[in-house]
Amino acid sequence: MNLRRTFAAALTAAAFIGGGAVIAPQGAMAAPGKVENHGDGHSADAQIPAPPSPVKKKPDQRVIAPGTASGRSSTNARSTAKAVTAIPNTVTGKAAPGGGTAKTLVLYDETGPYAWLGEVYAEQTANLVSHYGSWTVHPASGYQTGELAAYSAVVYVGSTYDEPLPVSFLDDVLGTSKPVLWMYDNIWQLSARAAATGADFATRYGYMWKQFDTSAVAEVRYDGQSLTRDTVNGSGIMDQTITDASKVTVLGDAVRPDGTTFPWALKSANLTYLGEIPYAYVTHDDRYLAFADLLTGVLAPSTAERHRALVRIEDVGPDADPAELRAVADLLSSKKVPFTVAVYTRYRDPKGALTGGKAEDYTLAKRPEVVKALKYMQQKGGTLLMHGYTHQLNAENNPYDGVSGNDFEFYRAHVDEADRVIYDGPVVGDSAAWATSRIAASKLEFARAGLTQPTIFEFPHYAGSAADYAAVNSLFGVRYERGLYFPGTLRGKAADYSHLSGQFFPYAVRDVYGSVVIPENIGNIEPEAYNTHPVRLPADLIASAKRNLVVRDGVASFFYHPYLGTAYLKQSVEGIQGLGYTFVAASAMTK
Repeated sequence: MNLRRTFAAALTAAAFIGGGAVIAPQGAMAAPGKVENHGDGHSADAQIPAPPSPVKKKPDQRVIAPGTASGRSSTNARSTAKAVTAIPNTVTGKAAPGGGTAKTLVLYDETGPYAWLGEVYAEQTANLVSHYGSWTVHPASGYQTGELAAYSAVVYVGSTYDEPLPVSFLDDVLGTSKPVLWMYDNIWQLSARAAATGADFATRYGYMWKQFDTSAVAEVRYDGQSLTRDTVNGSGIMDQTITDASKVTVLGDAVRPDGTTFPWALKSANLTYLGEIPYAYVTHDDRYLAFADLLTGVLAPSTAERHRALVRIEDVGPDADPAELRAVADLLSSKKVPFTVAVYTRYRDPKGALTGGKAEDYTLAKRPEVVKALKYMQQKGGTLLMHGYTHQLNAENNPYDGVSGNDFEFYRAHVDEADRVIYDGPVVGDSAAWATSRIAASKLEFARAGLTQPTIFEFPHYAGSAADYAAVNSLFGVRYERGLYFPGTLRGKAADYSHLSGQFFPYAVRDVYGSVVIPENIGNIEPEAYNTHPVRLPADLIASAKRNLVVRDGVASFFYHPYLGTAYLKQSVEGIQGLGYTFVAASAMTK
């Protein structure tokens, strides 16, 4: 592998796993802009931290909201929602294509020094929920009596210990027959409210929360699969005492280091409870997959089993080898596998990093054999998408050498002393207009080369600013990638780039930017370790695809660099097909 290809592979293999601005064990905050990358995928995603460690392992059973009355509020969730007035910081989103008719209310915590985490978790929840229908999200503090009546389900993301929850919300949860999904904190407020109104939580639901178990849980068992969990997560998982097993279904088990287990998630009647936040320290094989399927059970329980696969040929520019492109197309066509090709249209090496100081700059139109190969790929079942314009930025090392395919285009980054890719923020002069101009330039080069205009966009290294995402949503409305998300989006404020988070999806979603996101979720082949990221071979992709089978309508989607030849690609495709997946075109995710 030559130097340029080493860089390109490293960045496209760098971490874009679960999301988050910093690796901060137990929720400790680090300096703005410091992003640590773990795992495989694209390089834009540091893992999002867990909430802070619990104040007490065994919380005090109490309702925190001031002025709590002893009786139930006069209006519960069975009533109409006509009296609900405008609620501050409310954001709504549409369903993903084929997303069904669920109408979900997502509530999140907003107090304390880690309020930004609550918003980030809510963004990730809204993204996933869109697979099943439309959504509305706002802080739990704004909940109004009877509001739940307007929705088919509610998801509460409890990330702040003792967040003051409105009594009206607690009462409506206790009074509704609609599906309720409750994550992590403040379940003790719900049980306290039940007691205050003359009910017994354990008698009703057949279980009672016990205390946070802070064991180094590295495994969650769900639907016959062993899923991973990073032991750096010190926030604990709420343990339960099951008092009436006939009323309770344990959906997943957390496994302690000594092999003993306790409920990770359980369901009783219409209440599903998850003992932790599933977005912290996520990897390809993580218990996050179980949560993605758990949402299916809550929001669309009649969903049929279906397992589809996608493959994308990555980082194809004017400098590509036509023979390599044709070989990849021939292999995939022989397997009857449709595929997508990520194309940038202008190659730049402004400092001559790979040519002994001689600058290079040329477009697709100047490389007719590459254009012919791209058209050949289309004939063999390929779809071209736009992968930026130059896949680098000006003459900057961003973060490597300024060469197309190596560097970021829509976000600034550098490599630190620990050999980690660090995300620094939007580029100088960033705006929706600037991003639009880059896209327009790329479209022009597609036209000059005689290629069809792409209808799907992929950010180079999956990284862009909030303004860039808005521009892409306006111009395409469809991305094929993982996404970066920032606090501020749900509150109508400027994006907080010191706390970015990334997210991959096991199925198609319509994210908080309004775009349909075609998933890529199991990474790519990486024969060499680089930037603290490990080797990843076909067996690893296949193992991840197997774990993704826990998602009943899930996708196994990977990307592949054509300079690796076809042997790894053949192994990956055949292995994934052997698990029962059917490869489909990217367009299948938009219908």
